[in-house]
Amino acid sequence: MVIDIGRREFITLVGAMIGCPRAGRAQQAGKVPRIGFLGISSPSTFAPRIEAFRQGLRDFGYIEGSTIIIEYRWAEGHYERLPELAADLVRSNVDLIVTHATPGSLAAKRATTTIPIVMAVIGDPVASGVVANVARPGGNITGQSFFNAELRAKRLELLKEVKPNLTQVAVILNADNPATKAEFQAMETTAQSLKIKLQPFRLRAPSEFVSAFESMEQTQVEAVETGDDPLAMGDVGAIVALAARARFLSIGPEDVARAGGTIGYGVEIVATYRHAAFFVDKILKGANPADLPIEGASKFITVVNLRAAKALGIDIPTATLLRADEVIE
Repeated sequence: MVIDIGRREFITLVGAMIGCPRAGRAQQAGKVPRIGFLGISSPSTFAPRIEAFRQGLRDFGYIEGSTIIIEYRWAEGHYERLPELAADLVRSNVDLIVTHATPGSLAAKRATTTIPIVMAVIGDPVASGVVANVARPGGNITGQSFFNAELRAKRLELLKEVKPNLTQVAVILNADNPATKAEFQAMETTAQSLKIKLQPFRLRAPSEFVSAFESMEQTQVEAVETGDDPLAMGDVGAIVALAARARFLSIGPEDVARAGGTIGYGVEIVATYRHAAFFVDKILKGANPADLPIEGASKFITVVNLRAAKALGIDIPTATLLRADEVIE
């Protein structure tokens, strides 16, 4: 049987084949899909999140090393390495790239327009220019967002609730992460309404933590907000220890309170990495990432460390404790 199609129809068909991300190509008979993971930090720092992602894949029936292969590339906190690491994954011809945060997502986006990209989590993909619309992201990118600007601003409200006379807060920002500009602007708006003065500390490496805290101690800083960037979360124990030594209240993601800081508030991050497998499964089964809306993180968690608060002479209000999902005593 011969199917006759016209020249115009043939050109349209070829164009669609070329322009469409390679969703579903790994489902070819006998082919084991290969996932590239582009990590900003280190494997040791991200071990719980990676295990959650693997568990998510297992939930969908994938067996790593048998029915799916994951290739990892780690920037170890050196953001300048991300473009080459992303390009290396593209050269290795993976079927899909999973990454996280604004720097990782931008690096992956610039490396390929055809290989599907899943963002395990990102602050604000629209403000950072990763996608134009969360409902219909278009192109080859989808995933999850938690709109970090609003989240970081909310942490200032929690600090003020815990210490009503609070007036000075240090904010740790990654100088190499473009998303922090919008985040700090949102924090400043909230800070003005709370009569709090913010002192930004724009850092590029953990080696700058000690000098930053020394500068904080020379001012009237009473608390520090760490942010969610892998720069800070890659060595959260060091930041918490420095804050404790300076007798600062500390607030950030849940990891901050669990590492000995005062309050943790944010997305239940491990759950987002587990859910990233949902997008991977959809795409490997033929879905076009352009048609998969970027989901807003739905699970948030508040952790209060009473031990840390007591060491600072702070009494956590009952209302705060009642809202907490976890209290460390």
